[in-house]
Amino acid sequence: MSERITEPAMPQARPGVGEVVTLVVKHRIKAGHEADYEAWLRGIVRVAGQWPGHLGVDVIRGRLAGLAHFTCVLRFCSTEAMQRWLDSPQRLALINQAAPMLADGDQTEVAALNEFWFAPLADAATPPPRWKQAVVTLCVILPLTLLIPLLWGPVLRLHPWLSNYLVSTFLVTLTIVLLVVYLLMPAATRLFAPWLQASSAHEHLEPEHGQQG
Repeated sequence: MSERITEPAMPQARPGVGEVVTLVVKHRIKAGHEADYEAWLRGIVRVAGQWPGHLGVDVIRGRLAGLAHFTCVLRFCSTEAMQRWLDSPQRLALINQAAPMLADGDQTEVAALNEFWFAPLADAATPPPRWKQAVVTLCVILPLTLLIPLLWGPVLRLHPWLSNYLVSTFLVTLTIVLLVVYLLMPAATRLFAPWLQASSAHEHLEPEHGQQG
């Protein structure tokens, strides 16, 4: 099942195009520590949600080599904001607290948002079938190929240069690519996560903003 938890968010600066980065954290949990880890995970998600520049997190639960395996995908508005969280005393203290529960230690990876469509799901016990990935991709791209040319149409007719085949095709294609990479595909991956990876539990949490005590 997919659980979506949304907390009230205070106004915050939004990332510019191309600035969003993802931090992928992988933890394999020692047998018998699953409940303690779940409680710890809720705590660090709350702390991370209050961090400046944090945009949300997806938690994917699976199994790897017989042990519970958690993949947490955190999104930040910039590399600098992500690095400040990684180096923060709060995170280091929480990771030290969790260390006895981790079979392989704290594993982190950094990726640009456009490199992270189906990757978090692939870290589960079994990757999503290729045909399911193709179906989701088609559902995202097909409506855009029908809609975007219609939306651009009035603009392209304003000047002969804009209506040039190469120019108009470039503008339409650029719009589709940006929408798919930075907005629609990440959202579609979260939306279809239970279907893409039926054997894993997927949870999406919005950032919790507020004053830390």
